[in-house]
Amino acid sequence: MSSAPAVGDRIVHKEFPPIPRHRLALYCGASGDHNPIHVDIDFAKAAGFPDAFAHGMLVMGYLGQALTDAVAPSRIRSFSTRFAAITQLGAALTCEGTVTELIEQGGEKRAKLALTTKDENGEIKLAGEAIIAL
Repeated sequence: MSSAPAVGDRIVHKEFPPIPRHRLALYCGASGDHNPIHVDIDFAKAAGFPDAFAHGMLVMGYLGQALTDAVAPSRIRSFSTRFAAITQLGAALTCEGTVTELIEQGGEKRAKLALTTKDENGEIKLAGEAIIAL
């Protein structure tokens, strides 16, 4: 960051293309999370869903990538999220982070960020927070 951010500044913004079925299959292998609700349409329908849906941790990974694209990982002091809604197959996600507070902790100037991941309809899929060193 070239200058210190102010409360209200959006410092994280990244858009991701629609999540294809293939991405879910790849994530199953990479994460070890082989729950069929994420890849098997018949299983998902039997459970009452219209189709398979994304792993929550995959969506959190997108938000983490957006954060580390905007802020060097060495400056991240904390990162947490809450899952707010299921992310459907084909969702195009936008991840954002806005400064909500400027603080000092242990002599280090920091910013608290409100983080969100929304789909193309504006529905929040994840909400969270990060604290970064300035």
